[in-house]
Amino acid sequence: MNRIATKQIDVINTKENRQLLFKYLSKFYGSNKAKELMLKHKDNLFEFNGLAYSLGKRSIEFFCVYFLQDTFTPKPDNQARKLAPIHYEIWNNLEKMFISDSFDKLELVMPRGAAKTTVCDFALSVWAHCYKLSIYTLVAGKTEQDSIEFIRETRRAFEENPYIKHTFGELIDTRKYTVNKLELELSNISKIQAISSTSSMRGKKFNGNRPSLIIADDYQSKSDVITQEARDKKYDTWQQDSVYAGDKAVIRNGKKVKMATKFIVLGTILHRDCFISRLLKDHSYIHILEKAILVDDVDQLFNTGFWEEFKKIYFNPKVELAQEHGREFYCNHEEEMKYPVLWEDKYDCLDLALDYYSNPQAFKQEMQNDASKIGEKAFHQITSMPREEIEKETFTNTILCCDPAVETKANNDYTALLVGSKSTNNFRWVRKGLIKRLAFDDYIDKVIELLEEYEDINTIWIEKNTFNGADKREIEKSIQKDINLKSRRISIVNERQTKNKEAKIRAISGKIDSGFIIFAEEDKDFIDQILAYEGEKFTLHDDAPDITAEFDRLIDELNIPRDIKSIPKEWLF
Repeated sequence: MNRIATKQIDVINTKENRQLLFKYLSKFYGSNKAKELMLKHKDNLFEFNGLAYSLGKRSIEFFCVYFLQDTFTPKPDNQARKLAPIHYEIWNNLEKMFISDSFDKLELVMPRGAAKTTVCDFALSVWAHCYKLSIYTLVAGKTEQDSIEFIRETRRAFEENPYIKHTFGELIDTRKYTVNKLELELSNISKIQAISSTSSMRGKKFNGNRPSLIIADDYQSKSDVITQEARDKKYDTWQQDSVYAGDKAVIRNGKKVKMATKFIVLGTILHRDCFISRLLKDHSYIHILEKAILVDDVDQLFNTGFWEEFKKIYFNPKVELAQEHGREFYCNHEEEMKYPVLWEDKYDCLDLALDYYSNPQAFKQEMQNDASKIGEKAFHQITSMPREEIEKETFTNTILCCDPAVETKANNDYTALLVGSKSTNNFRWVRKGLIKRLAFDDYIDKVIELLEEYEDINTIWIEKNTFNGADKREIEKSIQKDINLKSRRISIVNERQTKNKEAKIRAISGKIDSGFIIFAEEDKDFIDQILAYEGEKFTLHDDAPDITAEFDRLIDELNIPRDIKSIPKEWLF
C-alpha cells in the first residue's frame, strides 16, 4: 500500500470513528451484538461493503454523522454547528420515507438559516446516490444560480470527501460521464440534475428512467406571491408537473418491486395562500412545520416586559449612543430576556430581536412561517412628538414629497404632502404630514406655502402618474415669481411610481413600529391613516403610508445642494 493510501486509512480508521460506528451499531443491535460485529469485521469496518457501508445504507443519520462528518460534526478544524433535535427528526422522517417506504411526499417548512437545504436535499442526494437508491434525482432551486451552487457542493462531496471516496470509490469520472454546472452523472450510472423553479420537470429522463427523487427547494420567490394570479400559477404548475414528472410504484403479485417517485418540498411561508401554505393542506404529504422562536406570539414577546424596555432604549432618537445603551441593557438582563429557539447553536436571541424590530412582517413570514396576518394591520404603533419638540432637532437634509390626487370627492384618494428630514443619527422625522382633498390650484398653493414655512427644503419630489408633469411646471413658475424661493436653488424630481405599493409600504413597517420614523403628533389624520393600513386590497385609502414609504426611500438617495463659498485668492497661486 502506498504512502497516500496509508495516510488516508489513518484518517478513516481512527478511534473517534470506531467509537461512532460502535455507538450506532449499539442503537441498532444492542451493545453486545455491536461488540461482536466490530470484532468479527475488524479488518473491514470502513471498506466497501464493510460495517460502516452497511450501516449507512440502513441509517441516514449515521451516514450523515460519519460520511458527512465535516459538514455535521463540530471539530477544531471546521465550522460545523452542533445539530438541533429538529435535524435528527428530519433524518428520521427521511428514513421512514426511503428505507421503510412509508410515504412518498414530504413538505418541510422551516425558517431561514435552519440548514434545511444542507440537512435534507444535500445530505439525502449524496446518500441516495452513493447507494444508487435513486437512479435519477431532480432538484429544482429558486434560481439557476441556486441550482449551480447545489451541484457544486454535491460534486465536492463526491470528489473531495475522504470518507466517501475511501468507501465508495471514485464516483465522479469526468472522462466518461457528463459533469457540468447543472448535471452530475456518476460512475455507478446514476444522475443528479438541478434546474430552476421556472423550468418544467415534465418529460425528463435518464437512461429511460424518470426521476426517482424530486426535490423543490425554495421553489417560490416573492414575485410568486405578490398577486393572487401569481400564487395560483405557482401552485397549479407544481401540481400539474409533479403528476407527470415522476413514476408510480410498480407492484407485482401483491409485492412492491419499485418505489414510487419521492417528492420533497422545502421552503418558508411567504403568504397565507402561497404555494407552501396550500401544500400544507394536501393530505398526500407528510408535513414538518417549524419556527425559529418557540413561542406562540412574537409580537407579544418583543413588545412587553424587558424587550419593550430594550426597544425604547435601543431606538431612542434623542440619545446618540442609543444602540450601545440597548446592548448594555440586554447584557445586564440576558438571562431574563432569553427565549427558546429552534436551533440554539445558530439563533442568537438579540440578533433575532433586532431582525424582528427591523421588519416584523417579514420576520414572521421567513422566521416564524406565519403569514396569517397578511391582510391585517401593517403598523402597530407610531412614535410621535409635539411639532415644537421636533423642530429643535438638527437636520442634515429635508424634502417635500407630493402625491397629488385628481378628484376631490369623498371616495377619491387624498392629496398627500409630507415634509420630512433626516438627522445625524439617520432617524427620519415627518415634520408635517398632510392628507387633504385639494383642487389643482389649491394643491400648487399648498406646496408653495410649505416651501415658505420650511426654509430648509432643498428638494421637491412629485409623483408623476397623476398630472404627468403639469404640476411640476406650475410649481416651477410659482417659485420663479417669488424672489426668496427663487434664490434657494430648490430642485424638483418628477418620477413615476413603478414599484409594488403593497411591498413598498410593508417594507417600512419595522421602521415605524420601532420608532425609527417619528411623526408630529398634531398630524392626527395622517397618523391614523397609517395605523389603519391593512394591505392594498383591504384598505380604502393608503395615501399617508404610501408617501411615507417614498420619503424613507428618497431621503437617503438625494444629493444635498451645497452653497458655493468663495476661497482666498492666494490659495490659487
